[in-house]
Order: sequence, then C-alpha cells, then structure tokens
Amino acid sequence: MSPRLDLEPGPRLEFFPSDDVGYSLKESSGTRPVEASSSEAGGGSSNQHGRLMTPEMTSLEKPLDRLTEKQKKKLYFIDALKERYRVDYDKVQPIPYIKDRLYCVDKVYVEGGFEFMATEQVTRGSGPWERLESYTSVISDERIQSVRRIIEGEPGYGKTTVTRQLAYDWCNRVEGSPMRDIEVLIILRMRQLSGIRSIYRAIEVYILGSDPRVEEADIATIIRESKSAVVILDGYDEYPDQHSKRETDVQRILKLDLLGNTPVILTTRYLPDYLAPMTKRVRLTGFDEIARDEYIRKAVVGEDKIALSNIKARLKENPVLEDLCQVPLVFVMFAHIAHENRDFQNFKSVTEFFQYMIRCFHEHRKNKSKELNTVRYSIDESEHAALDKLAFLAISQENQQITWSREGMCKQLGQDFYKTYLALGIFVEEEVVSYSSSREVEVRFYHKLFCEWYAAHHIVHILSQPGQSVSLEELFRHIKPEDLQYVYRFACGLNPDVGSSIIQYLSNTRETFQFRSLCILERTGDVNGTLGNVRTLCSGTVIIKRGDSRLLQRSTVQLLDIAATRGIRVSSLHLDQCFSKFDVTNVCIVLKSGLRLTNPKTVKVLRVTGRMKGTVADSKGIEVTREELLGLFHTCETLKEIRFEGREFLLPHSVPAEMIPPTLKTRNIMVSYEDREGMIHQLNWDDGQWQNITNEPALRITQDELDQQWALEELTRLSTDGIPVSCLHLDRCFSKFDSANASIALKSDLHVPNLKTVKILHVEGDSMAIEFVKVPREELLVLLRTCEALEEIRFVGHGYLLPLSVPAELIPPTLKTRNIKVSYERDGDHGVVHQLNWDDGQWQHQITADGSVGVFIFQEELDQQWGKKELAVLSTAGVSINKLVLVRSFSNITDDTHSIILTSGCTIPVLNTVRRLTIRHIDVDLDVFLRILAYAKECTRITKLRFFRCNVPDKVNPHMIPLPLIQRGVKVKWTDRSHKSHELELETGRWKFT
Repeated sequence: MSPRLDLEPGPRLEFFPSDDVGYSLKESSGTRPVEASSSEAGGGSSNQHGRLMTPEMTSLEKPLDRLTEKQKKKLYFIDALKERYRVDYDKVQPIPYIKDRLYCVDKVYVEGGFEFMATEQVTRGSGPWERLESYTSVISDERIQSVRRIIEGEPGYGKTTVTRQLAYDWCNRVEGSPMRDIEVLIILRMRQLSGIRSIYRAIEVYILGSDPRVEEADIATIIRESKSAVVILDGYDEYPDQHSKRETDVQRILKLDLLGNTPVILTTRYLPDYLAPMTKRVRLTGFDEIARDEYIRKAVVGEDKIALSNIKARLKENPVLEDLCQVPLVFVMFAHIAHENRDFQNFKSVTEFFQYMIRCFHEHRKNKSKELNTVRYSIDESEHAALDKLAFLAISQENQQITWSREGMCKQLGQDFYKTYLALGIFVEEEVVSYSSSREVEVRFYHKLFCEWYAAHHIVHILSQPGQSVSLEELFRHIKPEDLQYVYRFACGLNPDVGSSIIQYLSNTRETFQFRSLCILERTGDVNGTLGNVRTLCSGTVIIKRGDSRLLQRSTVQLLDIAATRGIRVSSLHLDQCFSKFDVTNVCIVLKSGLRLTNPKTVKVLRVTGRMKGTVADSKGIEVTREELLGLFHTCETLKEIRFEGREFLLPHSVPAEMIPPTLKTRNIMVSYEDREGMIHQLNWDDGQWQNITNEPALRITQDELDQQWALEELTRLSTDGIPVSCLHLDRCFSKFDSANASIALKSDLHVPNLKTVKILHVEGDSMAIEFVKVPREELLVLLRTCEALEEIRFVGHGYLLPLSVPAELIPPTLKTRNIKVSYERDGDHGVVHQLNWDDGQWQHQITADGSVGVFIFQEELDQQWGKKELAVLSTAGVSINKLVLVRSFSNITDDTHSIILTSGCTIPVLNTVRRLTIRHIDVDLDVFLRILAYAKECTRITKLRFFRCNVPDKVNPHMIPLPLIQRGVKVKWTDRSHKSHELELETGRWKFT
C-alpha cells in the first residue's frame, strides 16, 4: 500500500524531554511530508501535527531561558540531523519506474547476510569470516568493537539501505536497537562531497544548509564532547577525492589523525589504500532464500501464500538469474515485476531478462502518459546511441565515472531524452554541495548494471560496423571481467556475431573456461548451446579454490547449477579451502566468499580440503554438525563419496544410529576424514561411529577441546589395541609432564595418558609466545623413561624453555642405550636446531637455514640465554641475521663496548651479521635512544632500526645522530601505541608520519 502524505502547518517551536539536558528543541516552518506508518516505530505515537513522539517526549518541563547557548546549539544540531535523515529514509523507492510508490525504510528493509573478518588486525586477504546476527551487530557486537569499521558489499547489496535503517532506528529511538543509546549520528554520502576537504564543513553545508545557528566549530565541539557519537561515511568507492594528492579530512580519519576516538563506519565496494590496523571488516553477502521470502511477504504480496509461491516458482524456472538475484536490489525489481506482469516468461539468458525489464520500464511510462493531463510519451525506446556512448566512456577509463552534472548530461543527451529516462527511474538525481556552499544536481544510474547494459550496446555498435578494425584488446583495456562481467555477457547476448569475436578474444586471454562458457550461454540464448562446455567441465574434477577470484567462483557455481538442472553428472567437486558450512535451512553449500552452491545434487565425489598449515586454533575451526553432514547426503542425490581433509574441520564424534535414514545406509556413501598427519577415519553406517583405517596412525592434539576429546579417545583405543602411534603432535596445548600419573597435562587441564605406543612426540609452541612453559631436566628424563616406544621427541617454538644442559650423572644408562633423539628448535623457521648429546648432556647445534634467518628474544631469562647462544652460533658461522627482534627483553646499551643489555643482565655484543633490529613494547628515553643509534653505527650491516608499540623521544638533536647512519641510509621507523607509523628524518631529527 502506498504511504499517505500529510502536510504539517508551521512555523512553531516545540520542546521535548531529552537524555542529556532534560529536554529537546524542535523548530519547523513550512510543510514536510510525513510517512503515515512512522508512528508505529519504537512504540511511539504521533502528536496533533503528525510528528512522531516517543514515550520519552511528552511535555515541556523547563523554559527556554534555562538552556545554555551550547545546549541550544546541540539540540538544534541533533534536530537538523533527524530532519535530514527522515527525508532520506521516508522515500525508499524499490522499483525505479514507479515514482508514486514510496516506502519508509523500516517497512521494506529485510536482513541480508552479514559476516565479519575474525582476525586480530585487519588484513586484505580472505581471512576467516564469521556470521553476524543482524545489521545492529555492526554497532553492538563485541567482536567488532573498534573506532574504525568497514562495511563492504558489491553494488546493490544494500550498503546505503543499512545506513538508512540505522538512521531510522536512531531518529525513532527504536526499542532494542543499539542506536537508541547513540547521542549523535552523522551520516554523509561520500559521492556528494567533491572538493570539500573539511568533514565539519561537509556536515555544516550538507545537513544544516544555511542555518546560521550552528557553525563549523560548534559541530566539532558537539561531536568531541558527545557521550556517544557515531560517524558513517557511505560510499567511499564513490568519493570523488579519494585519490586527491591534497590531504582531506576523510584521509585523515582513515589514518586516525582525526576523530581518533570516535567510531567511524565506512561503507565501500573496495578497501581504501590505507587501513588502520585495528579496523574491523564487515561484508554483506546478499539475499539467501529466507531473505527473499521475507522481502516478498513484507513488500510485495503480504500474506498471500499463492502469490509468494508463484514468484518463487518464476525464479526457479529461471536458473540463469539465480546469481543475479542474490543482489538485493536486483531481486527486489525481479520480485515486483514477476508479481505485477502476467506475461512474465522464462528467460534463457541474463540479457533476455534485462531486455524484458527495460521494456517493462518503458511500458509503465507509456501507460502513465495516457492518463489525463500528463505529458505524452514520445521517445523511441530503441534509440539510445548517445546514452550508449556516454556509458561506455564512463566504464572504459582507468577511474570509472559514476556521476554527471545534470547540465552536462542534458547537453549530451537532450532535454526530452534526459527527462524521460529520469522519469523511467534509470537515472537518479542527487543534490550535492561544493566547498563554496553552492548546491548542484548530479546524476547517476539507478544501478551499475544499467550503465553496463548501455555500454554493451555501444561495444556492439563498434564491433558490428562493416570493415571495422578495432583492437578488442584496446577496447577492453580497462573493462575487467572481475568488475564488469555483465558488459561482456550483455554484448554477447545482444549480437551473436559480436559475441563470437568476444568469446574468441577471451580464449586468448587468461579468462577462465567457466566465464567463457557463460558468455557462450548469453550468445546462443539457449542452455543447450553451452551444454557441451558444461559436460567437458564436469567430466573431470571441478575445483573451487579459496584464492580464486569471485568472478571465477561465481562462474563455476552458475555452471554447476546448469549441470544440476540438466542432470549432468559432476565426476568430482573439490572445494579447496573455501568451504564455510552447509546451510541446512536453505539446503545449500556456503563458500567462504559468501557465494552459495544451491544445487549440488549431481555431484558424485565431494572433496573438501581445509588449511594444511596452521591449526584449528588459528581459525577456531569449521564445525560440521551431524545435521549438516546428513543434509549434504540428502541434497547430493548421486553422491558416492565425501572426503574432509585438513585440521580446519571438526566433525561430530559420531552420528546416532537413530538419526541415519535407511536410504543412506542402502546408498553406503563413503565418508572419510583425513588430517594432515595422514590419519584416516571412516564413518561406519551400521553404528554411526568413526573407524581408524590407517595401519600406523598419527595424532594431533590442538587447543580446541572438542578436538582434544576426540584425539584422546582415539589414543586410548590405539594404546589398548597395541597399535603404534607414528607421531603424537601436541600443538600449542602442552602444559607439563605429570610424573605422578605418568601422563601429559594439557593447558585445558585434560590429561594425555597411554603414551606407551607413541614413537615420535612433537611438542609445538607459539611463535610469538606471551607465556612460556618450562621443561625441567627431571621432567624431561621421566617423560623419556615413561614412553617405552619413543624414538624421538621434538620441541618446536618459543612457547617452551628447555634446560641449557643435562648433567651426565643424571642420565640413566638405559636412555643412553636407547639413544632417543631429543631436539629443540626455538622458532620453527629461524634455522638453528639443537640436539641433545647423551654422552655429555650438552646440546649440539645444527644450522639448517640456507640464507638469512630471524632471531626473536623474549623476556624470560632462560629464553634470553638461549637467544644469546643462538646468535653466537649464527655469527660464528657467518649466517646473515635478517632480523633481530627483542620482545620486552631490551634494557640498555653498555657505554664501553656498545653491547645490548637484556632485562636478565645477559649482553649481546656488536654483531656485523645483523641487518634489522626491532625493539618491541619497551619505552625508550632520549639517552637510551642515542645509545641504540650508536649500537646501529657499530653494526655495519644494519639497514633498519624499528621501534614497535613503544614510546620514543618526540625529536632528536640531528647533530647527535651518528653520521655513518645518514651515509648508509639507515631507516629508523617507529610504530606508536595507536599503530600509527613514523620515520625519523635523520637530517632534522624529526619524525614524519608515513
């Protein structure tokens, strides 16, 4: 139902209670449209003018003269923000060509998928992603609390809609929303801020307009002094000045030089060049089936179940649209068009669907023009050559153009054409501000797909000219399929001859077989035309890798959907480090990229591999529940075998027999789990238990308690059956050897008994340990005597500290006879392995590095003694030390020999093999800083000094900096406690921000 618009009489002045000063001030003049349904928000009600009043806003309790000037300005400012946001969120237009159907955002907003990158510091990689419950989690979830957050999403995934919903919650103090507790909310659309370098100026001009009551300086004060303020910068990828050489406030915000303590949320298609280390990444993953159903019910058909089923059936009848309809904006158009057009058809390609959609736009406009007192529709919908060229020029340059001035576009296209396409909804106008406060109107396409559509027409026009000699390589030089895949697909669908040329061009580039197949599908307009390619792809192993581009993953998924629809068997599907979960509700496989494999029913062998390096503890593991496992078997109707490989997966201990349907027992699917140690478990369908099918298995025990319980049960069974364990790997979980119980105690307080059949014990520590586990001589000897079959024990990593020697008189003759190999490697990659000599109890040192190595020395006294020993071994052998890192272990420099003094009193002499020296987490005053520079002068091969997360002198007298450091071009870097990076200018003695 279209919302009713009421007109408010004014001017007037109103006062309402407020959290900070007891009341708020409202002033208005003229008229304002009010969404009739807004009164339902947050449990509030409307006053006689139609203005929303929450339960807290009831009466005037204090006179105006009791307000300070600062309080008045703050209240005027907050009211102006809310008025501006209401105009924005009250006019959501789901279908671009239906101008008279506007909604309040809360009436149509539907949750898509939200995930966050679960890493301590931000990375540009694919990282482990974990699910967020809701859009409000972006504000409230403790796991992503930071002063810098980024919301990533492809065009049309709803980034701006999320900001509108947050604004709605804030303006209406929605019960249960974290926005209710936010005092000041600033939202700026980045595309509107060209030339405005000051963020406060942007707020003043764009939100307050010409209101003289609150000035730029007032805004800065209000934000700074607010109890809780949040700033949202929407659409960084559309920010015109993102590549400006002149620093803007936006760049300063990203670097934490401005609003450093104020939470800032950035929405964008791609990451900015600079990311503060504490930035938290959130991404939108689009609409799944549940979200689609909710939107259809909420905004299209209500509770009409038959109409809901009809729309869903139309999507299932059009598998070529499955991927496209994961984009919320596209699905919204699809749902409304499918509901309102009786002649909605089955489409053989995306091109065909887009042609139909554009035709619907024009038909709607033609019908509207037949109404009384309306301008007649006089545009030929097939004539748009000028628009085609404009769109092509926009996407074919290195920095794509996304907006145009209204005057410039009218000049290129003509006034009548422009007004028609604006009325169609293909163009959208927006008011923007300039630095001089002048307001201009800019124009953009409703969605990037429309720009790609018309650009594809221009490409077809160029390539279909008789005798044309245009180089396709030059034509597509800046049109990359990863970003603009539909330009290629539309062009192939619009003209088969041009499509042949483009497909041939793609075959000569690095573009994948899968993407070319989708272009062939567009060109032929018939799935049958590309079935040969699909059969070729499916006859071997289909691989989807974690490192694949999203385009490649998406193309492969679409071809697998076609294979399932046409009953083509997939010999083997290998999900390589990209599996996230099986979504039981939506019956699909979810990849880590957020893409969904909705129809894997013709797969015969499914191989799922996880990370072969690192451990479960690195990524918290991917738990595959019993329900997910059984759901996979039901969905993959032709499945014969499924294999999970790698320590990333945590499978259930067992599957209760009563949960196993008889059909699965009859199919007898082989289900196996193989870890990176080569231990293979196979599921027995008779009792739902795992069986170990390796002859001499290996076991790894990690920090994960579920993993520990499984491994301990398996170790007990193997020991009871007398089966040798080739290797027991304790991965960052070893606590001590409990001699009283002849067992190993883990950090979780669980114990590892039954060590008699273990041949190799591999104890791995943390490469950057904070706490150390000491292994006393007596403990080590008892451990060796208890493990009767033990042939070797290895300690790897900084987490463990072994004795510097074992007195010969403590070594029993039996241990000398058995000659057990005991080795110790403080860091798994620095290149020195220490092996215990049973004759004298001393350690022998073996250098394993081929080139330069790194040495870390921590605060523990015993670790410092080991570090000094290793440096001496490496220096004597002439091995280059690429980095020497002192973690909370540096104390000072001696006056006479310029040796480093560690916190334990150990000293490290001048080493001409050290290239980089890093001092971490230790504050340094000016005197000590100069001593460190003197040490670097003596170490003639040092090229870089680095101070990490510590305090250093603000500046240094340049005359006190050793001249050889300047002559050698030594870099002196400093990362402060806020993760900001600086470099010392040796000529001036001042730090510069980098």
